[in-house]
Amino acid sequence: MQKRYDVSDGSVDMLTNPMEILGSLTSSIKSELDEVMASEPEKLENMEYLQSVNSELMGYSSYLIVRKNGETIYSGKPESEKDYLDEAYLELDIGEGNIYVPDPVPYHLTQMGFTFPDGSSGRVCIVTNLSAMVPQLRSSALQWIVLAIAVLVLCGAVLTMWLYKSIIKPIGLLKAATENIKEGNLNFNVKAETNDEIGELCIAFEEMRQKLKEQIDISMQYERENKELISNISHDLKTPITAIKGYIEGIMDGVADTPEKSERYLKTVYTKATDMEKMIEELFLYSKLDSNSVPYSFIKLNLNDYFQDCVEEISMDLERKNIDLGFFNYADKDVVIIADPEQLKRVIINIVNNSSKYIGNKKGIINIRIREEAEFVQIEIEDNGKGIAKEDIGHIFERLYRADASRNSAQSGSGLGLSIAKKIIEEHGGRIWATSKENIGTSICFVLRKYEEHKIDE
Repeated sequence: MQKRYDVSDGSVDMLTNPMEILGSLTSSIKSELDEVMASEPEKLENMEYLQSVNSELMGYSSYLIVRKNGETIYSGKPESEKDYLDEAYLELDIGEGNIYVPDPVPYHLTQMGFTFPDGSSGRVCIVTNLSAMVPQLRSSALQWIVLAIAVLVLCGAVLTMWLYKSIIKPIGLLKAATENIKEGNLNFNVKAETNDEIGELCIAFEEMRQKLKEQIDISMQYERENKELISNISHDLKTPITAIKGYIEGIMDGVADTPEKSERYLKTVYTKATDMEKMIEELFLYSKLDSNSVPYSFIKLNLNDYFQDCVEEISMDLERKNIDLGFFNYADKDVVIIADPEQLKRVIINIVNNSSKYIGNKKGIINIRIREEAEFVQIEIEDNGKGIAKEDIGHIFERLYRADASRNSAQSGSGLGLSIAKKIIEEHGGRIWATSKENIGTSICFVLRKYEEHKIDE
């Protein structure tokens, strides 16, 4: 309608006042007439000029009437149009403005007053036949309605797509995810497709799923390890129990028919029972370490003095096994560490006992070396045993792991010694590792942080 009738847009009054809309149809011509009335009123008696203006108005289903002193001096009403407009409406003194004439045919009048050069009062009327404009207005209105409906449908479709993508689809994914979790399935992913609150919820749900899966995996791994532990401990306990039963049956059946033989049988039973006791103690200790229920008493220890005492205590047991124990301290004699003396001694004894088991029948050598490394001290316990294969070296600190896959229990012990050592060293803030060459020997090393006094500057 703007293009056809030269109606300017952007006016709120036009949307709420029909008279303003009708008046705006011929606003450009009205503006031109206002200028003429103000500056050249004599032109409004020029029939040629009036005819040209009327020709323009005809394009808007309108025509021009000019009155002078109450008499019509020009009427551009088309000959084909009947005279439905009552002359009385033209006589009304409404000043400048718009008037709507409803009967018998609807008209819209725009009247403007002025003064002719000779002082006569003049009035210009723009008459618009609304009955001729209704079809065009109806068509334009219909177009606007169709356009509005199309825009609403498009907006609805866009809104629906947005709701589906940003809310409905993610909620559907979350619902499916909860169903999976309810059924015990955690092998899926929840992807956030938006950056809004729903997207953040998806991210949080995915993090929860990952942590839940991680905890379940750890729990299942722990359960498998416990089953394996029970199986291995049962296997390791079965052998000494069988041996004890055999020796006791030998005594009961009179096989040990001499005092010397009976004493040998009883000593063997005692040794086996002692091994079982140590195995159970180590299992109990490992269980406490695994659950972080072992109390530690950390104190300051002089490294050199502490290891001198340990070596002196251990060397007597090793001499009976034909093993020489050497101690070499390359660190400063005044180096101090913070450690639990009882638990640290258990680490040393477990490593030394493990080394002594695999030396064999040859002359055994175990050397303990201490070196300083910046803020740490490194303790190395080296043996000349049979060594450990490359594929096994990374597993020796796992509980109940033995390089001998057959687990024939040829060597006594629980298989927990190095696992216990690893846990204790880690609780001291250190780390432990091993290097080995088959048929040459094995070195197990661990590091501990040195204690340093921090002086406060005055």
